[in-house]
Amino acid sequence: MAETAKEGEYIYCIIKTGESLALGPMGIGGRGDAVYAISNGGLAAVVSNSPMTKYSVSRENMLSHERVIEKVMCEHTVLPVRFCTIAHDEETVRKVLRKEHDRFDVLLQRMHGKKELGLKVMFKKEAIYSDILKNYKDIRNLKQKISELPAARTYYERSRIGQMVEQALQSEKETVKQTILDALSPLAVDRRLNAPYGELMIVSAAFLVEVSREAEFDRAVDELAETLTEKTKFKYVGTVPPFNFVNLTIELNEA
Repeated sequence: MAETAKEGEYIYCIIKTGESLALGPMGIGGRGDAVYAISNGGLAAVVSNSPMTKYSVSRENMLSHERVIEKVMCEHTVLPVRFCTIAHDEETVRKVLRKEHDRFDVLLQRMHGKKELGLKVMFKKEAIYSDILKNYKDIRNLKQKISELPAARTYYERSRIGQMVEQALQSEKETVKQTILDALSPLAVDRRLNAPYGELMIVSAAFLVEVSREAEFDRAVDELAETLTEKTKFKYVGTVPPFNFVNLTIELNEA
């Protein structure tokens, strides 16, 4: 007979409250575990019952983790806790809250009244390559020079054009990226630039913005999107857990 996994407390986030919290059966793992709060000293950990297991980093599990935090965010400032942090029992969670009280409190004060806004900007493929051909005379001239020659005789030139286009694309990326950051960074408390993926991505960034300036930030994004609409695509996401600015690692073995 297989041994049943020991039950523990899966921790989603830390909030500032001494009141009870009941978010319903939305815990990770698909068992319908209730999400609730364990509090101590004015702070609380939002948790659900869970087997002491290693959850895979699957889309389903990550969404379950994030959905709980997003729901808590509707009413509270949150400190997201690293995915798959599971305490042995409620008393261990309370020990963490006591031990880390001052650190959590400072972080909660820092995050209060702010939200993370995400922005990804990409070039439109046909538009940017057409723009490069139009604006970079050396590329245009070389391309025209070899256009009527057999491919076998133009290997070097075609390779050179590819290198020149790549350099031009990087230059265009830096120019547009700087335009975007110059416009948005002064409206944010902090920012994180994530590694872009794919040859056409210009910016993948998260901005920590005061709620009181969110409308101003929104307008600035809209203005940039309108100005750059001919050759770029904007993907703007608001009100997401502030994983880019806080993602607590809790050492449960030391609790």
